Amino acid sequence: MKAAIFRQHGGPEVIEIADVPRPEAKPGQILIAVHGAAMNHLDLWARRGLPGLELELPHIGGSDIAGIVVELGLGVTGLKAGTRVLVNPSLWCGECEWCLKGEESLCNSYRIIGEHTNGGFAEYAVVPAQNALPIPDDLSFEQAAAVPLVYQTAWRGLVSRGGLRPGAMVLITGASGGVSTAAIQIAKLKGAHVFAVTGGAEKAQRAQELGADMVVDRLECDFSKEVWKATDKRGVDLAFDSVGEAIWPEIMRALARDGRLVTYGATTGPKGQADIRAVFWKQLRIIGSTMSNRAEFEEVMSLVFQKKLRPVIDVVWPLDRAREAHVRLEAGQQFGKIVLTP
Repeated sequence: MKAAIFRQHGGPEVIEIADVPRPEAKPGQILIAVHGAAMNHLDLWARRGLPGLELELPHIGGSDIAGIVVELGLGVTGLKAGTRVLVNPSLWCGECEWCLKGEESLCNSYRIIGEHTNGGFAEYAVVPAQNALPIPDDLSFEQAAAVPLVYQTAWRGLVSRGGLRPGAMVLITGASGGVSTAAIQIAKLKGAHVFAVTGGAEKAQRAQELGADMVVDRLECDFSKEVWKATDKRGVDLAFDSVGEAIWPEIMRALARDGRLVTYGATTGPKGQADIRAVFWKQLRIIGSTMSNRAEFEEVMSLVFQKKLRPVIDVVWPLDRAREAHVRLEAGQQFGKIVLTP
């Protein structure tokens, strides 16, 4: 089968289209004919190589997968060949203390499809049957591929970890990214007042069209000062960020007393700076969040299926342009999700 792979870590130039053996569904697994798979920043990290991340090479990326079930492994029930599905990219053991509490994303052996295992940038992919979720007929494969990772991340980070409530003032950074475009919609659905930060006039306009109440172009000004002024020197109740190191001081300045910073990534670096005096005096909270548990995933997917939340797609390209997709995401040129189709 055709797949986008890398045989060694490096820049986008290591991505190649190759013919690899089609995987087989083992007990408890299903084989999916992939009709759409979307890019995430973790595809960049996996390609570059991360300390402690040991991959079997060649590696196939792609955590967001949508397609048709074509083969059932031994013991699989509740699904049949021909079913249209999307895939929950989380992998969990089901046996540790966290899984038994229903907190799969805290699993002691937590992994992600496409990062720690082969993913969906191929004509076929094998996944655990329990990870497949049937999709409605009026949701295209491209739309379905654009939602699994980013919507679960945004839902858990804002609602479960961030404690988002109606009327709250929320700051969402990196507003052109997949998670952030989901977060803007979720925050508005929950009745929040949304401040979005992005770079460039076109992206700022699109973030506003998506529902943000105020959009700050970080290329034109210090967003923390603009948010401070717009809130009458109060600050925001909740900040939701994956940009990381480059803007942490500004985010901390933008928080109100008893404010929360939910971090779910570190795109610009892992060493965020915080003035500890401001943390204790303003009684701030810094909260980590990764992916979601199974219940949260199914809850937010139901909202997508009901069209209360909508996928945001940047481009849909053939799999042959996988290397170009890496370049586009790495340069931050996208607004929403880059979807590849075999």
